[in-house]
Amino acid sequence: MKAVVLAAGEGVRMRPLTSGRSKHMIKLAGKPILEYVLLSLRASGIKEAAVVVGYKKELIKQFFGDGSKLGMKLEYIIQSGVSGTADALGLTEKYVGDENFVAVYGDLLIKPEAIRPLFSAHKKGAAATIGVVPVKQPEQYGAVEVKNGKIINIIEKPKAGKAKTNLANAAIFIFTSKIFEKIKRTKYSPRKELEITDSIRYLIEDKMPVVAAKINPDNWMDIGRPWDLLEANKRVLQDMKLEVRGEIEDGVHITGPVGLCEGARLRSGTYIEGPVFIDEDSDIGPNCYIRPYTSIGKNVRIGNACEIKNSIIMDRTHVAHLSYIADSVVGENCNFGAGVITANLRFDDKPVKVKVKDELIDSGLRKLGVFMGDDVKVGVNANFMPGVKIGSNSCVGPSMVVYQDVEPNVLILKKQELTEKRRKN
Repeated sequence: MKAVVLAAGEGVRMRPLTSGRSKHMIKLAGKPILEYVLLSLRASGIKEAAVVVGYKKELIKQFFGDGSKLGMKLEYIIQSGVSGTADALGLTEKYVGDENFVAVYGDLLIKPEAIRPLFSAHKKGAAATIGVVPVKQPEQYGAVEVKNGKIINIIEKPKAGKAKTNLANAAIFIFTSKIFEKIKRTKYSPRKELEITDSIRYLIEDKMPVVAAKINPDNWMDIGRPWDLLEANKRVLQDMKLEVRGEIEDGVHITGPVGLCEGARLRSGTYIEGPVFIDEDSDIGPNCYIRPYTSIGKNVRIGNACEIKNSIIMDRTHVAHLSYIADSVVGENCNFGAGVITANLRFDDKPVKVKVKDELIDSGLRKLGVFMGDDVKVGVNANFMPGVKIGSNSCVGPSMVVYQDVEPNVLILKKQELTEKRRKN
């Protein structure tokens, strides 16, 4: 059986982290999200897949190539523009032919155990089998109503408290070729997209059996908002087999699992509590404190006496001495001056709010730091308040206290007023 992986979108809700890459290529513990999807497909017995690409497509194609490094055969299908999931899937009709095929969104964090239940549930004569997962807030997903193992309705993002079910569309499917007939009938939604859930609804309306396969939520996660990256990173680190291959100087203390890749170095006095992942050629310390669920990318420099906690720091970023980064995601090629602080806790102890697509969203998290794009420069002693987003290629001047989001490509400086008086002898 072949697979289709939908990975054409940008991930607008992830801005500014998607300014230089699509959401699918954000790394968790050294691997892009899309790689975890492909590895789970392979572990489920699928060795051939078409990846539908669009935004920053060359990065995906260059990274994965023909798929041979993953033990797979990959092809790429280009979706021009953002026309929705049904449009993306419709482009794969010639690739899959008349055979049953697996379709999955490329921005999920899934284990093979999230895919295998669909194989068991898919019955002869079924037009489609859809993975469903119990969730706490079905209004954030497509709520799926199931009766006697068959799907009778899908309601896309119902109003809060109005969903008749706690089962969500897990965005993992087995389709027959009948889905392509329904895609051709599908009309644009209010979001001006062709939605695959509308195509599935046509199957249901035409009395074609659509089967539900229940998935354990421990094996599935939707990565839709910036703070979801931290939870996804935590899950990955908990499941990884971490090995030390880099250099550890005398005087380093390690407790818990730590992954230290080739060329990486831990300097004396550094204290690490795993699970922690440090990628190739990164240099940590001396005297740093690296706390659990931290992923540090390639060629990263963490200077003397820094503390990093529950964060993702991407490739080639430099964090100077005496800095504190907590519950944050920092992009590539950023440069922090000495003494930079990311605050992660509100004075009133309420959950941190983050602006997503111009709407202030309650993250539900008591502790949450900063989300920073690529190529950001930060001056000495700058402070960032909880939940702020810093656009790519921006500069934050010394001693700034940043209370609100910073747009990309801007310079913000603190206006200083000086009073000069002559001293008396």
